[in-house]
Amino acid sequence: MRVKHLIQTLKALVSVKRPVYLTGAPGGGKTSVAQQVAEDMDMAFIHVHMPNQLVEDFGVPDMGSQDDVFGYKLPKKWMVDPDRPTMICLDDRGQCGTDIQKIIANIIDARELHGHYFPESVAFVSTGNRIEDRAGVNRVLSHLADRETELEFDVHLDDWCSWAIGEGVHPSVISFIRFRPGLLHEFDPQRPKNPTPRSWVKGVSSIIDVVSPEVEYDCFKGAIGEGAAAEFVGFRRIERSLPNIDNLLLHPETTAVPEDPATLYAISGAIAHKATNANFERVIKYANRMPQEFGVLTVSYATRKDDSLASSAAFTKWAVANQDVLF
Repeated sequence: MRVKHLIQTLKALVSVKRPVYLTGAPGGGKTSVAQQVAEDMDMAFIHVHMPNQLVEDFGVPDMGSQDDVFGYKLPKKWMVDPDRPTMICLDDRGQCGTDIQKIIANIIDARELHGHYFPESVAFVSTGNRIEDRAGVNRVLSHLADRETELEFDVHLDDWCSWAIGEGVHPSVISFIRFRPGLLHEFDPQRPKNPTPRSWVKGVSSIIDVVSPEVEYDCFKGAIGEGAAAEFVGFRRIERSLPNIDNLLLHPETTAVPEDPATLYAISGAIAHKATNANFERVIKYANRMPQEFGVLTVSYATRKDDSLASSAAFTKWAVANQDVLF
């Protein structure tokens, strides 16, 4: 399920307190989706990393009880504000053994933990990888699976690029993924490192211009693997050979337009990243000289980065001229 449909569906299920299990390959952004839904619905978000949990983390006998039957003390994470809508995210739940799964089944169905009842304001969302990803995932117990709705998360290029632009992911990464979409999420459990949405953002985007060009390959390799790192470093070399973008935007009608697709992807991202209300008319002049798909990519990237550009007269004129590919 694409992320835009996943978010809509998750909101609907959370609103009626139906327990949900988000599954998908490692690094796709399942936890981020759950957190975004909680924010959109103005819910408190409690993150519980399940592989770290022991049976004792769900409560221990209260030895100070005066009753014949022991009560239980619960960790604070399970004590939620009954007046505050709350999402409890049971993250990486697939790595839990059967003992923990039995506890979870009771929590999400009976909404009870050792005599403590969760208020109606609480919704439970779990995340986990698939067994075929070989990420240490155990089979879900049948009686737990029967108590929740499983939604599988599919990574989609356009959805991810829109998200990445809004989150300030480095334009080099976004342009490269547009050029090599197959490397956005190429997970192979046999490899020690894989390119995933998470590794591109946290392992690549975050260190661009932090480490020197001489060690970029080694650093990127340590995050996304050898093959993807080699291709991305090559793409970075192309970017460094581009004409000065400020100068290009001063002379949009005379600066040469490259023909190589990799260079066109690189220059599209670089121009869009520099686009402002002051220079947007010149951005469009250059975009109009590019092959149409790259011109559309440049303007779309720029307006997603800064939506005020879509209100300009230059954009309106461009949109009318390109309505055959926009609508």
